[in-house]
Amino acid sequence: MEETQINFQDIGARLKAHRLGRNLSPEELATRLNISRAALYRAEKGEIAKIDMLAAIAHELHVSLPSLLGVGIEYVDNAVSFFERMRQIEEDCEQIIGLFSPISYLVTTDRYDSVLKDVLSESVPGSEQQDIAKILDILAKRKARFAQRRPLLASIISDADIRKFLREGLEGSPELPPEIRDHRRRMALAEVEHIVEMLRAPDIGIQIGVAREPIPSTSFQIMRQAGRSILTISPFRLGHNPNIRIGVGLITSAPEALELHEGIAERLWNSSLKGREAAEHVENLIAREGLTP
Repeated sequence: MEETQINFQDIGARLKAHRLGRNLSPEELATRLNISRAALYRAEKGEIAKIDMLAAIAHELHVSLPSLLGVGIEYVDNAVSFFERMRQIEEDCEQIIGLFSPISYLVTTDRYDSVLKDVLSESVPGSEQQDIAKILDILAKRKARFAQRRPLLASIISDADIRKFLREGLEGSPELPPEIRDHRRRMALAEVEHIVEMLRAPDIGIQIGVAREPIPSTSFQIMRQAGRSILTISPFRLGHNPNIRIGVGLITSAPEALELHEGIAERLWNSSLKGREAAEHVENLIAREGLTP
């Protein structure tokens, strides 16, 4: 019975994430479905009594019923829904293993957050700015929850991504004025120096490996909860050259997908530089790019 309840709660969470991604308020979706706001609220809490209601919701949200049910692979076609699903899954996870570019958002500094709104705004046309506030709110909740719960985090980062980050900075557009571009490179430098600090004196539960071999072009994250693991594969990016417009994220607990990505993570982790050696390598990358504090 407990497992069934957890599954229904997951369905409600997916429903809410896809509703947010379609920019629909609870009242708007309830009206379209010809149900009460209270009935939709119960559905988002996992209190779902009829499959035909789920089918109607899936149709209205333009998502397949299997995706809403979490059967096989869950496909997410917008950044708002994808980051909300990540937030939901991270709520109770005990360990996070992932490949991030250039570093997991969860361990970035407050300075990074202070400029992220501008960077994301630069990356999308004026007509598509409405999702940025939602994304920033979801990200802030993710970071706050991570700081509160402190699950174990193993973050694999690429030295090629670090070099590009240092070279081009925190930018959402290649058309920035020179003075802003220089400022953004300085902000990128501050983030990379923060990585060096974590490599030399890591926080409890945080491990970082610097990979020198070619890595996959898409980031992924394996989140382990009590009794299950969940894989997310993301086409969406933050910070440098962000993408919050186009892509299809994948979320699955399929054993084969988890096994394959755990194998990639293990291989990259085993060959990565760590600790003092990694810190010295990253400092050399900073020097090569001609940047000084």
